[in-house]
Amino acid sequence: MSSANRTEAASAVRRSRLRPARTIVAAFGLAIALGTALLMLPISKVGEGGASFLEALFTATSAVCVTGHVVVDTATFWTPFGQVVILALIQVGGFGIMTFASLVGLAVLRKISLRSRLTTATEAHSFGLDDVSGLLGRVARITLVIQGAVAVLLFLRFSLGYGEPIGRAVWLAVFHSVSAFNNAGFSLFSDNLVPYALDPFICLPIAAAIILGGIGFPVIMQLRKHLRHTLKWTMNTRIVLAGTITLLVAGTVYITAIEWSNPATLGAMEWPQKLLAGFFTSVQTRTAGFNSIDIGAMDPASWIGMDVLMLIGGGPAGTAGGIKITTFAVLFFILVTELRGEGAVNVFGKRLPRSVHREAITVVLLAVGVVVTATVTLMLITDVTLDRLLFEVVSAFGTVGLSTGITADLPPAGQVILILLMFIGRLGPITFASGLALADRRITYELPKERPIIG
Repeated sequence: MSSANRTEAASAVRRSRLRPARTIVAAFGLAIALGTALLMLPISKVGEGGASFLEALFTATSAVCVTGHVVVDTATFWTPFGQVVILALIQVGGFGIMTFASLVGLAVLRKISLRSRLTTATEAHSFGLDDVSGLLGRVARITLVIQGAVAVLLFLRFSLGYGEPIGRAVWLAVFHSVSAFNNAGFSLFSDNLVPYALDPFICLPIAAAIILGGIGFPVIMQLRKHLRHTLKWTMNTRIVLAGTITLLVAGTVYITAIEWSNPATLGAMEWPQKLLAGFFTSVQTRTAGFNSIDIGAMDPASWIGMDVLMLIGGGPAGTAGGIKITTFAVLFFILVTELRGEGAVNVFGKRLPRSVHREAITVVLLAVGVVVTATVTLMLITDVTLDRLLFEVVSAFGTVGLSTGITADLPPAGQVILILLMFIGRLGPITFASGLALADRRITYELPKERPIIG
C-alpha cells in the first residue's frame, strides 16, 4: 500500500470514529425536538392553549439531559399527559438515546447493525462490540429492578404513611423512582421534596436510587459479579467507589456543619434530622437535583462547596453528569505524583497511560472554559449576584438541576444559555467537541523540545 493510500485509509478510520459521537449528538437533539413538540401541545398544559416554545424547549432539554432545571412548576403547569412525556424523556435520556434505540431494535428485529453497535458502545463506554447485545440486556434489567424496588418502597410510604389514593400513590412512586435513578430531580410537588425532609422512608430510597444510578452501569455490573472478590475489581470500579464514598461523606459534613445553625435550612431541626437533610443534600450534588431544604436560603459558603461537588459529578457510563469522579481522581493522582517527584502516575497498583492524563486535563479545561464563559455572559445580561449565577451555571453544566431560585426569572437569553449548558454537560465536552468536528489533522512530525518556566 502506498503512502497516500495509507494516509487516506487512516483518515477514513479517524472519520469513522467521529461518526458515533456525531450520531449521539444528533439523536439527543432529535429527542429534545420531539419532546418540545409534544410539550407544546394544548393537551400537555393545564388551562387554555399550549406551552410557549421556550417553556417546552427548556423542559424537554432538562428532561432528556436528566437535569431537573425548570422554568415552570412541573406539578401544576403540566397535565398528566405532559408529565408522562417528561417521564418518558427522562427515562430515554438517562438510559441513553442510542442505547435505547439499539435495545428496541434488538427486541423487534433480534439484531442491530454494526453502526448501531459502534454508536452504542461509544455512548455506554463499552470496550468491545461483541458484548453490546448482552450489555443492553443487563443495563435494562438493572434499570428496571432498581427503579421497581424503589417504586415499591415509595408506594408503600405514600399510600400507608400519607393516605394517598392508590392510583396517585403509584404515579408518585413511579415518577420519583425513575427521576431519582436517572439523576433527573424532577418532582411532582411544587416545593420538590421539602415536605418530606424529615422522612427517612422517602429520602433514603430516593437517595439510594440516585447513588446507584450515579456510580455507573459498569460498576454496578462488576459489583453484581464480583462483590466479594475485590481483587477482581477494575481500576474504574475502585476509583468510583472510593470517590463516591469520600465525596458523599465530605459533602455531608461540609453542608451540615455550615447550615447547622441556619434557621432557614437546618437550624430548627433535631440533630438526627439535620444529618438526614445534610446527607440528602450532599447526595443531590451528585447531579440529582432534588431538594429537601430551601437551596436559595443556604449560606453562600455552602454554595461554593456544592459547586465543586456538582462539577465533579458521578461515575462514567451512568446517569450522572459532571466531569466524572474518574476524571477528578486522575488529576488528583497526577498532583500527588508531581508533589512526590515521581515519574509514572500509579493508581491502586496500576500505571495510568499518559493519554489518560491528557484526556482528563482536556475535559477539565473545557469544562472550566464553558462554565466561566457562561457565567460571565449571564453577568452581562442580568443583575444577579455572582455566587447565584455560578451555582446556576455549574448546576446546569453538571446536569444537576439544583437552583437558588433564579431560573424562571432569567431573561430568555439566559434560559437559552442554560439549555446549551445542559446539552453540552450531558454529552460531555469531548463527545460534544468530537461530534461537531468536521475535520482532523494528523501531525507527521515532532518539533524540538523546550521547557518553559512553570510557577
